[in-house]
Amino acid sequence: MSSRLFSYASPRGVRGISVLPWGLPALLMVLFACEDVVEIERPFFQDPPALAAGFLGYDEEAVTLTVCGNCHIGQQSEWEETAHAGAWETLEASGSSQEFCEACHTVNGNGNPAEGGGWLATGDTRYHDVQCESCHGPGETHVTNPDATQPLAFVSVGLELDRGCGECHSGIHHPFVDEWAQSRHAEVVTSAASRAECQSCHRGQAILAAWGVKADYVEKESADHLPITCAICHDPHDAVNAGQTRFPVETTDVGEHLCARCHDRRGSPDPTSTRIEPHAPETDLLQGLAGWFPPGADIDPGEILGTHGSERNARLCATCHVNSFTVTDEETGDFVFQATGHLFTAIPCVNEEGIPVPGDCPVTIEDRSFQGCTEAACHGNESAAFSALERATERIEGLAENLLGQLEAVDPGLTDAGGEIDGADPTFTTAEGALFNYELAVFGGDTRGSAVHNPFHIEALLVASIDAVQEEYGVAPALSRDWKAELRSVLTKAGR
Repeated sequence: MSSRLFSYASPRGVRGISVLPWGLPALLMVLFACEDVVEIERPFFQDPPALAAGFLGYDEEAVTLTVCGNCHIGQQSEWEETAHAGAWETLEASGSSQEFCEACHTVNGNGNPAEGGGWLATGDTRYHDVQCESCHGPGETHVTNPDATQPLAFVSVGLELDRGCGECHSGIHHPFVDEWAQSRHAEVVTSAASRAECQSCHRGQAILAAWGVKADYVEKESADHLPITCAICHDPHDAVNAGQTRFPVETTDVGEHLCARCHDRRGSPDPTSTRIEPHAPETDLLQGLAGWFPPGADIDPGEILGTHGSERNARLCATCHVNSFTVTDEETGDFVFQATGHLFTAIPCVNEEGIPVPGDCPVTIEDRSFQGCTEAACHGNESAAFSALERATERIEGLAENLLGQLEAVDPGLTDAGGEIDGADPTFTTAEGALFNYELAVFGGDTRGSAVHNPFHIEALLVASIDAVQEEYGVAPALSRDWKAELRSVLTKAGR
């Protein structure tokens, strides 16, 4: 049994506390001038059961004080506010508690490299809830000799379900990791992760560093690149934001929004860059800030705000891209699957059972789920959302095709060296600005992305670009219209 030493000053003094295990040199630091110091010795922790495999669990279960929390006070106070700290009570209150559920609501080998131990081996209530050791592993060796070992947690997910979040946050009822593993967040873009200027969005370790996370973890100094795993976006210790996200998603402030930390890169052309195309412009497009604004077009950045970028859509990106819903059997009504939105696809393909799946499929009401579109009272039902998308896509696609035809006439090589469109030439041309707007309109492979993010804004930019190219180079588009009148019409529809 180990002990801890408490020192208390008199009421007129300042309290100092030293918490040290047996066998270690004890240094009692009393702040300022304390009087009548009283030293009280009590057990540092109760020895765990023989089958516990070194897991210590709670020191005082009634107040959810972990043994680890006696020293790691800050982490303890933050963890107490998380759902993990009430995991056992949540299970009991669910009305559907079964024995096989308990491993994910207690301390044991789930979430760390240990095998067995804790609750599964002992049934001791000190192992209720998902505590520090669930992620960091057994703490007895560290507590006995803190300098000898540092039980660090993994930030990698563990697709083999042998460690990390995947051991519990998986399965048909909460398939967070199952869906994430099929998403692009699970992929490492090696070319980007290896470049210093790209790492703050493409290398997990660099993202955490850029966000001010100083905590140590197993992979921190690894040369291998971490993808965007659970612990990149979610803080295991802090529940200030819904879902324990490191930055809020329940906000329309793009300066604070979690997704905007990376999805706000090159939304406008950079005359000093050789690249004439957008890169992760989604947030700027939502806010009407993206694109090249043709001189004289009378369009100001931030002026055209679509519904999806307004206060009516309180979660911005997360409303559509992290949409959860329950899939049930159409005939029996029985539960089939709980989608968590961690494919991060706004209108995901669905299989015959209605379960979201990755991949490309026809954009139809039968082949995809439009349930995310009915959130935030944007659309009355999925059919209405689908119809609105098709109408906006058709308009933008027609404008984009006409603009591209003009640009090919102005510079048949487009981005090839020489001509009006040449990123290596420091002179920024009308054709280059127009090409940027075309690339913004078709960003992601077709015009549906821009049609959803801000249809009136992208329409205005395309119409203004068509007019600017015609005036600058005398090249008319295939579609003959009064483009200045067309722009006025679009701005009127946008509320101008």
